[in-house]
Amino acid sequence: MSCNLRVVCNWTQVLLYQGLFHQKRQSDRMCDTDGKSSVPNGGSDDPEPGEGRDEADTSSAPEAQTSPDSANLSSVPEGSEDSQERALANSEQKQGPGEEEDTDSMDGSGLYSLTEEGERESEGGWQRERGKDESKRSARKRNRPSGGGATHHSSSSDDDDEEEEEEEDAEEEDEQAMEAWLGADLQDMSRPSWRAVPSLRAREIGHDSHRFVRRVCGARGLVQRLELQGRLERHTGCVNTLHFNPSGTRLASGSDDLRVVIWDWASRRAELEFDSGHKSNVFQAKFLPNSGDSTLAMCARDGQIRVAELSATQRCKNTKRVAQHKGAAHKLALEPDSPCSFLSAGEDAVVFGIDLRLDRPANKLVVVKEGEKKVGLYTIFVNPANTHHFAVGGRDQYVRIYDQRKINEHDNNGVLKKFCPSHLVSSESKTNITCLVYSHDGTELLASYNDEDIYLFDSSHSDGADYCRRYKGHRNNATVKGVNFYGPCSEFVVSGSDCGHIYLWDKNSARVVQFMEGDRGGVVNCLEPHPHLPGLATSGLDHDVKLWAPTAENPTTLKGLKEVMKKNKRERDEDSVRHGDQYDTQLLWFLMRHMRNRRPQRARRGEGGEGDTDESWSSPDSSDEEEGGPDHVQCMSS
Repeated sequence: MSCNLRVVCNWTQVLLYQGLFHQKRQSDRMCDTDGKSSVPNGGSDDPEPGEGRDEADTSSAPEAQTSPDSANLSSVPEGSEDSQERALANSEQKQGPGEEEDTDSMDGSGLYSLTEEGERESEGGWQRERGKDESKRSARKRNRPSGGGATHHSSSSDDDDEEEEEEEDAEEEDEQAMEAWLGADLQDMSRPSWRAVPSLRAREIGHDSHRFVRRVCGARGLVQRLELQGRLERHTGCVNTLHFNPSGTRLASGSDDLRVVIWDWASRRAELEFDSGHKSNVFQAKFLPNSGDSTLAMCARDGQIRVAELSATQRCKNTKRVAQHKGAAHKLALEPDSPCSFLSAGEDAVVFGIDLRLDRPANKLVVVKEGEKKVGLYTIFVNPANTHHFAVGGRDQYVRIYDQRKINEHDNNGVLKKFCPSHLVSSESKTNITCLVYSHDGTELLASYNDEDIYLFDSSHSDGADYCRRYKGHRNNATVKGVNFYGPCSEFVVSGSDCGHIYLWDKNSARVVQFMEGDRGGVVNCLEPHPHLPGLATSGLDHDVKLWAPTAENPTTLKGLKEVMKKNKRERDEDSVRHGDQYDTQLLWFLMRHMRNRRPQRARRGEGGEGDTDESWSSPDSSDEEEGGPDHVQCMSS
């Protein structure tokens, strides 16, 4: 008798739990907005709570007598936790498969299970409501009359919903396209080739000590620790050019203020400051190699090529004009180890070879043309491994390589070979090359394109070869942007950007390894690596020079890089659509020059020509009275 009482008590607890469960299911059905069953997969509705209890009562009696589990329950003391758990387990086994997911153990997780189930049911209800809204919306579209004010408000709200959905879909597609663009053309980055502790230990014992500095300067770990060390402040205009002397002890800078400053950059002190003699923005100032830092070549927007002679007593003896372009002259190309020879390129498409040993130093080497049309030049560079070869780039998409010994303008306009990214060969967009440089051994050629990316070419490839690597993420639109290799073996690519940041890519993988805020004015134009130490100098629209060194305690995390890269890409795409037919700067320049030339000839002669008393050389192809452009045009895009 006592055994039967225990069984009845245990099953009473089970039935009480089932009653509470069915009561909960009933309340969920009442809350359902559609009044349909919430049983998944279209199952039948649950029975009424009363019916469920009757069926449970009638079925429990024989099971209590015949089930072996009931005998096991009887052997457990009344009210124990073990008996309750076994009873609940038996009740779970007796429930149908449709109720399997709704039951849970009584260890406290059942509460969370019911909550999650409620969330799923509410989500399902929201989806059903959304489906109803969609069906109603489509019905309204079918039944919408052609006119009438009664339905105007509802139809406008439906159109707004559709427009929002279309905008969300378009944004999602754009985001996917942007991610695909960022991930394209990338390769796996190799493991670091330099490790600090083994390298220092090897140097201490005299093993490969002569290679220590070269390995340090090209180490990725140090590049990722670059940070701002200081500023050199002296100029009153944008700083357009930077150049270290061959020993790396001095730094020359030129600016829109028409002055050149020679810095002792280590002590952050200006050793010498002098007037360049130019009439407009100084674009480049370079120490001639093996000249004892006594000769400085300069070019500017006024088209003049000038040479400054410096003394050992920190003063400028004089400046001389050695050539004159009929347009702005942006770049000079030095011949390695030559203290008296260099090249210049101008927007008049002319390349001058300049030899300071001659009475008339300037010699016209070539006029760059595409067909019969002249191509204005922005950049020029001499191959350091073969000084007879030089490369130029400018107002079209082609990198042109010439051999000074074989220039015949009647044979392919004198061009030895041309390179261009394949997708830009037939591009209708007006693409310019703003800067190009050879690698340390002359085997590779790097070109930065206006409102495009940076491309690496193999200089040994044949004419018409495509690029080898592509470096993306920066923006090159507002000014004539520079690009350079970084590292003694050209391990990295460094460039400024219109967003004011400095980017360093690993050359082989094309992945960004360093990302620094370089200019408060918003544009970084010039980047000059130190010839022997792991550091670089940069400048832009700000009136100072910034020095960078690998002194950060931790490597960069590239925080905010992806957002900035996406922003640059979107702005570039928008500008390519919006500004497809911009005013050409050359036209503006021509108009301003024409207005000045309308002054009486006698008054113009009375202004004094050069504006200084220094000796001046000129070539037969030069225009002695050519001023070249408006004075003090601040960093105008060419």
